[in-house]
Amino acid sequence: MSRIGKNPVVVPAGVTVKIESNQIHVEGKLGKLTQDYADVSFEMEDGIITVVRPSESKDHRAKHGLYRALLQNMIVGVTDGWTKSLELVGVGYRASNQGNVLDLALGFSHNIVLSIASEVQVETISEKGKNPVIKLTSFDKQLVGQIAAKIRGFRPPEPYKGKGVKFVGEVLRRKAGKSA
Repeated sequence: MSRIGKNPVVVPAGVTVKIESNQIHVEGKLGKLTQDYADVSFEMEDGIITVVRPSESKDHRAKHGLYRALLQNMIVGVTDGWTKSLELVGVGYRASNQGNVLDLALGFSHNIVLSIASEVQVETISEKGKNPVIKLTSFDKQLVGQIAAKIRGFRPPEPYKGKGVKFVGEVLRRKAGKSA
């Protein structure tokens, strides 16, 4: 039995979950999310949802835990929201935003201007003596992660000096430079 899949999902007050034949809809104070599903079924009793799989096949066991985790992430997203923070490490690396348009100076000959989806709130924090931080917040965990990965992909951290765009708290594997 899947350890993750067999755990029940508790639906808090203020969240409505609607289960259809192949889609599940979750609505809360922060937003509305929809997820397609297949090969499993959801049973809802007294605000507790359990995921049931039809057989012990490898595919059904894999989807059992997957859809339970996706449902849990949706419920947490519409109640509390998800946040990812990125740190710009490097001399002259800057970030600023105008609404949902992010302007990045990452050492290239031109600035990178990125228009971000309206579901995601962007905040840039620049303090003197500290690295600039980009804070992404939304109710959709997948969207926040995808946008954060795209921003990190513009200048991934390099292993010698650690320069680049990294997640706050990310531990980088450092290499020794050339020995003299």
